[in-house]
Amino acid sequence: MTKRSTLAARAVRCLTAAALGSALVATLAPATAFAEPAPPTTLRMVAQADLKILDPTFTTAYITRNFGYMVYDTLFGMNSKGVPEPQMVGKYEKSPDGLKWSFTLRPGLKFSDGTPVTTADVLASIHRWESHDTTARLMTEAGAQWAAKDPQTFTLTLKQPFGMVLDALAKPSSFPLMIMPARVANEPTTAPLKDVIGSGPFMFKRDERVPDSKVVFVKNPYYVPRSEPADGLAGGKKVSFDRMEWLYLPDANSAVDALKNNEVDYIEQLPPDYITSLRSDPNIKVGAASTYQGWIIMNQLYPPFNNPKIRHALLEAVNQQEFMAGMGYPADMTMKFCPSFFICGGSVASTAGGEAYAKTDLAKAKQDLIAAGYKGEKVTLLVPSDVTYLNAEALMAAQTMKSIGMNVDMQTMDWASIGARRARRDPPQSGGWNVYVTVAGRFDADTPITHAILSAPCGNNLPGWVCDKQLDDLRAAWVRETDPAKRQAILDQFQTRAYEVAPMINTGQYTTAYAVRKDVKGSSKFWGGLPLVWMLHK
Repeated sequence: MTKRSTLAARAVRCLTAAALGSALVATLAPATAFAEPAPPTTLRMVAQADLKILDPTFTTAYITRNFGYMVYDTLFGMNSKGVPEPQMVGKYEKSPDGLKWSFTLRPGLKFSDGTPVTTADVLASIHRWESHDTTARLMTEAGAQWAAKDPQTFTLTLKQPFGMVLDALAKPSSFPLMIMPARVANEPTTAPLKDVIGSGPFMFKRDERVPDSKVVFVKNPYYVPRSEPADGLAGGKKVSFDRMEWLYLPDANSAVDALKNNEVDYIEQLPPDYITSLRSDPNIKVGAASTYQGWIIMNQLYPPFNNPKIRHALLEAVNQQEFMAGMGYPADMTMKFCPSFFICGGSVASTAGGEAYAKTDLAKAKQDLIAAGYKGEKVTLLVPSDVTYLNAEALMAAQTMKSIGMNVDMQTMDWASIGARRARRDPPQSGGWNVYVTVAGRFDADTPITHAILSAPCGNNLPGWVCDKQLDDLRAAWVRETDPAKRQAILDQFQTRAYEVAPMINTGQYTTAYAVRKDVKGSSKFWGGLPLVWMLHK
């Protein structure tokens, strides 16, 4: 029998007891001639991480983004082909020159407390979004002015053309624009929101939340889905379940056992070590979720990684194949080498400057590290304990840094704690950090203005605090350019510069997997690694 962690075993026992209890009640219930209401349907999912922050406008953590899609809706949604479609917006118009826009909300929209959604709420949500999102800031630099025409209609006026207005409003990840009541959106942006009054298909059950164990949602009775079929993040989010439970089971054996025993329905991110074995299980479907890249993020506020030459030396030492093997993904789900800072095979492609790093030269990396002035300073590496593939990636990062002579201080904690710590600007010796590892799906690694790290201009709030004036200028030029050939040339210059200053490091590209019991239908419509639970039914 598999040994389970105390927390995981307790969660599974609760699920089993609930199931047995329901069966016992059904057995003892007296027969009746009248039809009784159908019991509430529940979907139980093993979530990718513990939920600590409830505010999708405050962090880029995917668990918080996913929470946002459960309880909030967006003005526009990206469909499965990457095309923005109206979501909360009913209709919109724009002037021929693209400088004036008008948007009208769908009728009957309400928040989860029953109050109507108005343009005052929309504008407050937009202003909160602008405080963190880099795409929103680029719109602001183009002279974006938002105004309410009436409770249902709002306008956008630009001083300069901005060809990605709808793409920005439908941005799927790393600060998607989610609509919340004005009184909530107007809270200070320096701390995460604690109040959750949503506009989306589910309601958050705060009274049933069990820290480090369970998050509960119930169907939002005030939500009015669109009439079109659901397609990616667009269309009608018609929920088939009355209740959804996110379970936090950091022990991978416990999560997989619970899935096999029908105690949970779905594992959002299947640990790579279990992909091969579960592919042969007749009761379980293993599906490809999304294309991801592994990343090393370096704190550029403090030594040693405020020195681009030291960052570049570490870049020279990274062997993508070894990282992918260490993270445990099968060979058919990984690339041998991705020469791009953007998703290889994505909407934006450039190999400029990348091929030189296909082969690792540790001797040269050591020499370059010494030449850059590194003198054995301690490097604080944050190591996640509860996400297997991230733990493996962090261990590979530690091994790589040590292999070129870095003095690595590994500090282990759960991923949620890393999410909180990485936002701190304190010096490493005072509770800050030097390095952490993460992964990013294609939404957050696809273009110079959606890339979770490379989209950030100097003065940004993203952990790592990247700042390079040349990258800022090239990014702005890429956004403005309309000629495809010239745009590609600018992109190549952007990537070449990124290889010179190493604002972050790509540790390899792979495909993630989910696992779902075969009696749960609809997972084939999942897109982009997002758990689109409104697609699912039993």
